[in-house]
Amino acid sequence: MRILILSDIHSNLVALEAVLSAAGSFNALWCLGDTIGYGPQPNECVELMRQHAQIAITGNHDLASLGKIDLHDFNPDARKANIWNGSQLKEENRAWLDPLPPSIHVDKQFLVTHGSPREPIWEYLLMPEQAVANFEFFPNQVCFMGHSHVQLGFRMRSGSEHAERFLPDTGRTLELNSSTRYFINPGSVGQPRDQDPRAAYAMLDTANNSIRFHRVAYDVTATQRQMRECGLPVALIRRLEYGI
Repeated sequence: MRILILSDIHSNLVALEAVLSAAGSFNALWCLGDTIGYGPQPNECVELMRQHAQIAITGNHDLASLGKIDLHDFNPDARKANIWNGSQLKEENRAWLDPLPPSIHVDKQFLVTHGSPREPIWEYLLMPEQAVANFEFFPNQVCFMGHSHVQLGFRMRSGSEHAERFLPDTGRTLELNSSTRYFINPGSVGQPRDQDPRAAYAMLDTANNSIRFHRVAYDVTATQRQMRECGLPVALIRRLEYGI
């Protein structure tokens, strides 16, 4: 089974459509949260996830756009974008987003969470020491997470007290070793922050027990134009072309 792993779409329909096109055929889609927020097309992105996602969770920007967490926890630009995103939502899309949990145990092998197992909404899991601590909070072999907008992974072998951080090259395939546990971040579809503006995603192949990392270029200027037309903050518009 080929499972498309997406995170942090952030209402960027142009990037999402590029990813769906580049991914080709897949059997399932897992969405790791922050489908909306920041970008210009929240309804269209939610509708594609309603159509394709077998598993979907919520993120902090989803919750903020729904008015479920304090907007003062966000910087002024993010706050403005979240308010705008929430105001645009159709009722059926709001109803789909509203009950989503921040993490799901898919099965004995896989956990999906937005931030981290110990703090599913807010923790940016970026350092090996965080990974080691977080392995204590779940029993599954693999945790897929988003939130940081950085395509990366951590692995810790059985019996080790240390986790290795790795930044995968585009097109790299990671074979899952039965004696190793993993954190995998597919990167952000709609707003990468690893100095690569291309949309990021990953493909899980359960037949081969492997994960392949991908990047795909999209028309950044089209999303920027849409954002300007919506009156979204200039800083959010400009950062898309730099991947920061």
